[in-house]
Amino acid sequence: MTTHRIRVGIDVGGTFTDAVAVDATTLELLGQVKVPTSHHHEDGVAHGIVEALGRLLEQTGNAPDDVAFLAHGTTQATNALLEGDVATVGLIGIGTGPGAALTRKLASLSKLELTPGKRLPLAYAHVGDPDDAAAVRRAVDEVVRGGAEVLVATQPFSVDRPEGEEAVLDAARGRGLPMTAAHRITSLYGLRKRTRTAVVNAAILPRMLATADLVDASITKAGVTSPLMVMRCDGGVMSLDEMRRRPLLTVLSGPAAGVAGALMQERISEGLFLETGGTSTDISVVRRGRVAVRHATILGKTSYLSALDVRTVGVGGGSMVRTDGAKVTAVGPRSAHIAGLPYACFATAADLAGAKLATVRPMDGDPADYAVVDAAGGRFAITMTCAANALGRVPEGDFARSDQAVAKAAIAPLAAALGVDVATAAARVLDAGTGQVKAVVDAMIGDYRLDKDTAVLVGGGGGAASVTPHLAAVSGQEGRIARHNEVISPIGVALALVREQIERIIPGAGQEQILAVRAEAEQAVIAQGAAADGVEVEVTVDPQTNTVRAVATGASELRTQDRSHRADDGERLRAAAASFKTDPGEVRVLATTASHTVYGTEVHHRFRADRHPVRVVDADGVVRLHAPDARVETTTVGAAPQVLASLVDESTSYGDGGVRAPALRLLIGSRIADLSGVLDPQPLLALARGELGTRAAAEPVVAVVEART
Repeated sequence: MTTHRIRVGIDVGGTFTDAVAVDATTLELLGQVKVPTSHHHEDGVAHGIVEALGRLLEQTGNAPDDVAFLAHGTTQATNALLEGDVATVGLIGIGTGPGAALTRKLASLSKLELTPGKRLPLAYAHVGDPDDAAAVRRAVDEVVRGGAEVLVATQPFSVDRPEGEEAVLDAARGRGLPMTAAHRITSLYGLRKRTRTAVVNAAILPRMLATADLVDASITKAGVTSPLMVMRCDGGVMSLDEMRRRPLLTVLSGPAAGVAGALMQERISEGLFLETGGTSTDISVVRRGRVAVRHATILGKTSYLSALDVRTVGVGGGSMVRTDGAKVTAVGPRSAHIAGLPYACFATAADLAGAKLATVRPMDGDPADYAVVDAAGGRFAITMTCAANALGRVPEGDFARSDQAVAKAAIAPLAAALGVDVATAAARVLDAGTGQVKAVVDAMIGDYRLDKDTAVLVGGGGGAASVTPHLAAVSGQEGRIARHNEVISPIGVALALVREQIERIIPGAGQEQILAVRAEAEQAVIAQGAAADGVEVEVTVDPQTNTVRAVATGASELRTQDRSHRADDGERLRAAAASFKTDPGEVRVLATTASHTVYGTEVHHRFRADRHPVRVVDADGVVRLHAPDARVETTTVGAAPQVLASLVDESTSYGDGGVRAPALRLLIGSRIADLSGVLDPQPLLALARGELGTRAAAEPVVAVVEART
């Protein structure tokens, strides 16, 4: 049953602000509104956020105190960097001797290009002794005279010895300027990259602080008592206080909202999310139930900002067709929106009377081969959406659905020029457009070693139907359009989990150090409001870079979904069989917990050892874990340490590459604890003991163990 409690997600875009209300129990979409983004209001985007919230509450009949969770995503930080609308940074370098020369070179960060012809405004000053308060004050005076609106302190090796940077901030505190230290932004080594990341963060800090204060005050004034959360660029959300400290985490967060929606609403465990708008498609990866992230490139340089690995292709629902009169040569990158033309498929039959094919040059410098139709109602663009509708690829009720007969009439002049029927012409248009997308999809499948047979394609965004269904058809992969695809981004904001990532470079990290990094990540999300008993932490140890990384996620309040729509045994079995691509009769149950069922089958090979693929299916019938060849053991919390020690010992490999413990995952209660990122057996077993820590000795535990080749 539903409750009156709701989760609200607000996505602040460049043109519109979209907001949705989701039932906090069933996660059902209850309402959605769209208002113009209020860039030019005296309260900035905060005004549009509050306006959207007010309309949403009115639409759903909820009161402000019914809001259990409120989060917003914003492109403000990204736009500030793209437009060069940033504050002047006062950078104070610290050090004496040889280290001082390296630090003084950081003054060259003023050469970072924001936009063509516009560089990062930066004033640099140096202090030898950070404990010399008078010298620090003189350095602050120097950068303030240079226009500094925000301060950054940086020193070599501050990750290990932060006292110098902190001393500079203490001495500068009376100036009333926002300030930060490089070690507070990232704890990774590399003076220049660490400082560059901190400086870019500082450049957007004053503007983001002002916006945060306005949004916070406006939401409080509206009567909402739940804490306000902000979308991060890695698919999670953070507290407003954390955003005030590290606004850089909101840069590149636009695509993250959509993939968060796909992850939480569509329950993807392995696949690709394609968010298609009018002009482009953003492609991202979900692997083993988690979004793929990497260190982002900002202002043309790599940073220590972990952001969604999203790759953009210039093909969207409004992308225009290009032709040489004999064949379809390409689709895009120009769209109907850029050309200022309506989509032909959204015209009326009368508008398209007497339609003739013509080609145009959408913008100066473009080739003059973009196809349009000139008809009784004017000039119209032939787009990917027109072709998808002509082939019946757009589902009923979809945002991009048009009358199929009109869509066919829109394609007919092109078909006549090509000497083919309408269906063939439409297919050639979609082939040209999705071919560009497929190249990127195939590359990402290879990069992340996804199993192409099980990786699902999920389309989101208003233009999803113009790309995903056809791509799935031609590639032979499973594909679907996300429910409520046109508002998948604000849904993602509403459903996103609190997330924190802690990275440390620790040569030869032992189990105590690894456990300490894990605990730091766990406490960070709890401090931001995540319920302690629902936090999951994934730990990865990279022996090549000596990086220990812990990613913690958790819900800001425990969500209890409606139990009335759970999959029965038959549905779960069929889901597993479909994932294995085999008959249900060939699948057997290997283990069960209250929340998951583990299925296995056998794959026989003539010339090599048999494989034992495993699938873990949750109570909704969603495959949450794919293992191509694994061993499954059921034990209890009390017996687990000894059982796991034996399993790990038996499955650990030794070779020229060193010791490689197996990939271990534990099913405990409602969770899948993924410990596969640790290669050393002893820290792996220590982490496993930590996962079992406070649970009852008789509670069942299922171990899924994959030996590494």
